[in-house]
Amino acid sequence: MEQGYKTVRTVCPYCGAGCHIALTVDTVHNRIVKATGANGRTNEGRLCLKGYYGWDYLTDPQLLTKRLRYPMIRKGGKGSPLERVSWEEAIQYTAERLQAIIKEYGPDAVMGAGSARGPGNEAGYITQKFMRACIGTNNVDHCARICHAASVTGLRASIGEGAMSVSVPEIEDAEVIFNIGYNAATSHPIVARRVVKAKAKGAKIICVDPQITETARIADIHLQIKGGTNLALLNAMAYTMIEEGLVDEAFVKAHTEGFEDYANALGGYAPEAMASIIGVPAEMIRRAARLFASSKHTVTLWGMGITQFAQGVDSVIACSNLSLLTGNYGHRVTGVGPVRGQNNVQGTCDMGVLPDVYPGYQRVDDPKARAKFEKAWGVTLPATPGLPLTLVPEKILRETDPKKQIHAYYIVGEDPAQSDPDLTEIREALSACDFVVIQDIFMNKTAEFADVVLPATAWGEHDAVYSSCDRGFQRVRKAIEPVGEAWPDWKIQCAVATAMGYPMSYTSTQEIWDEMRSLSPKFYGATYEKMEALGGVQWPCVDPSMEDRGTEYLHEGGTFATENGKGRLLFAPYKPVHEEVDSEYPLSLCTVREVGHYSVRTMTGNCRMLSKLEDEPGWIAMNPADCKRLGITTGDLVYVHSRRGKTITRCLATERAKEGATYMTYQWWVGACNELTIGMLDPKSRTPEYKYCAVRVEAIADQAAAEAKVSEYYERLRTRMGITVNDKNAKVPAKTGTAGAANGTMATAHAKAAMATTQAKAAMATAVTMNPAKEREVRSL
Repeated sequence: MEQGYKTVRTVCPYCGAGCHIALTVDTVHNRIVKATGANGRTNEGRLCLKGYYGWDYLTDPQLLTKRLRYPMIRKGGKGSPLERVSWEEAIQYTAERLQAIIKEYGPDAVMGAGSARGPGNEAGYITQKFMRACIGTNNVDHCARICHAASVTGLRASIGEGAMSVSVPEIEDAEVIFNIGYNAATSHPIVARRVVKAKAKGAKIICVDPQITETARIADIHLQIKGGTNLALLNAMAYTMIEEGLVDEAFVKAHTEGFEDYANALGGYAPEAMASIIGVPAEMIRRAARLFASSKHTVTLWGMGITQFAQGVDSVIACSNLSLLTGNYGHRVTGVGPVRGQNNVQGTCDMGVLPDVYPGYQRVDDPKARAKFEKAWGVTLPATPGLPLTLVPEKILRETDPKKQIHAYYIVGEDPAQSDPDLTEIREALSACDFVVIQDIFMNKTAEFADVVLPATAWGEHDAVYSSCDRGFQRVRKAIEPVGEAWPDWKIQCAVATAMGYPMSYTSTQEIWDEMRSLSPKFYGATYEKMEALGGVQWPCVDPSMEDRGTEYLHEGGTFATENGKGRLLFAPYKPVHEEVDSEYPLSLCTVREVGHYSVRTMTGNCRMLSKLEDEPGWIAMNPADCKRLGITTGDLVYVHSRRGKTITRCLATERAKEGATYMTYQWWVGACNELTIGMLDPKSRTPEYKYCAVRVEAIADQAAAEAKVSEYYERLRTRMGITVNDKNAKVPAKTGTAGAANGTMATAHAKAAMATTQAKAAMATAVTMNPAKEREVRSL
């Protein structure tokens, strides 16, 4: 390594694949200058677009927003400007305001939201400890609530453990892959690589998705269902397995319970009876069921295409039912894979940043578990599960008893004013909340409602542990010094707790980790030393010695994590989505991911290469027939309306979308699709139904005026975010010419359309290629 440079091996801060990454650091200028793939268990030296180029936000280029560098307070109250203060003043002010609210309304008047992104597991542990031991409430949650809470809830009910039972490397050895509501090419390109390798080895693929995704393009069976009919399909497949004698009777008898009641309840779900509801021929459903049951190495993968529905929990259980019926649990290369989206959403669940469990999934209403944590933390802990974060608007806006309202919202590393459904309601709730604290790395939309803003260190500026989607604990290492006065998230909350009279003090993340391990039996063996030696450790890992190297797959031998060790076959009836299309709103809308951007885009939106790949105001993907009826073409700005609001975006005509269905990515700040989405919740997991609501698309006659409006709004938004630099790369240029070309850093409309329609292909190609020259070509897109 050249003098003045060093290499730091760490874990990518984006999706849950847990890819190892090697950062080249200019130590003289305290800057990361390059990222390359390192040989991790899941990625084997490969990276996707975000891995290669997603570190640039640390240089604070101020493309979309800017880094938070010092604490700020609204000294004049709501509506007054944020003013810079010292850490001492910010901590004391926060502590006093929280204490006053607790004194007047009780500890349950405070809600805490943790972060599943950069801070890591140690910070997650401190967040839930702060809320429980210092504040005195179980009102703590994080973004898993709006993505994979249905997976956790459903799998707990079915098999007792809410995590992937299969590991990412195993996927390539599957004989059958049942892929439902999951687009790996855009969500997890490195996992997509395993799917393609499985295909090359002879695996058969069943893809269930209303879109023609990259997985659908290589599938042996593509069930292009109507959005929202997942449970109808899964029940019809289970019916077929039972009717046609495809059930592994020995496995069902030895390792499950509830079969007779389950089989009887499926009586009305013959594929022939359900085909018109699902939108797929009955014989295709039967073919899929037969193929699923043909192997003992069938791997089921799902994403938010099944969890973000009001029947998300029921659909997760139904997926598990298929594996239980066919004996596809308990050995290598089989089982279920809820592939987590954000880089540490698995870990933040592991750390107990949930309203009903402590670290290690120990229930808060279990007296033995509670007594253990009370002894360790020196406090009396509440026994009642807390509030899911999706109920915060209800508790602020519609709860009439002040003692039952939420009066303070402490938000770590999340942006609900961008990511939650029904943004009009969220803004109203944040405005009405007495006291809002945000702890983050960038100014964001939620910070506009904050009474206190606390600057935190970002990935690359601190040490931590992340949990990959398949339960792998891995070390994250500090590469550069933090900007400004930023502190690690765990240090900030320890300081607030201490100011409130509950001393919390640690000298390192390892000290926090060791405390967490001592209280969490299934994680106890995963020491820093073992992670260092092995590159990572999959839980459960109970013995600190090197003899216990972790657990590749769960439920060995068909012994499940339920009380009696048996899987439960549970039936739920199919129910239609809550908001169907009609004459006023004739199109359905589904939210999806963007291959080159991530979450609320504060990170990737401030990376030069990724912002050039795609920028505001985003796209709405529509079938060409729908576009023709509306008189719009690719690149045109359009308004999209729902019963909750409207937004502006660009039309993208694509055959990948079914006629009558539209798709928008949720990263965009100007074209914010969550202005449209519905706040209807799954009653069991309280997860919103992001994947289906009714909309209409409106053509805009004066495109030049619309372009000017978008550009003006973007600039005003950036000004609100505190940007003062004049960076031409950050501006949205106006379209010019009859061909719809855009100047500046925006590509032509045709080029952008081509990019949008081939992004998934590029991601898949990046993931699967073995040719370095071809890999460079794909990365250059």
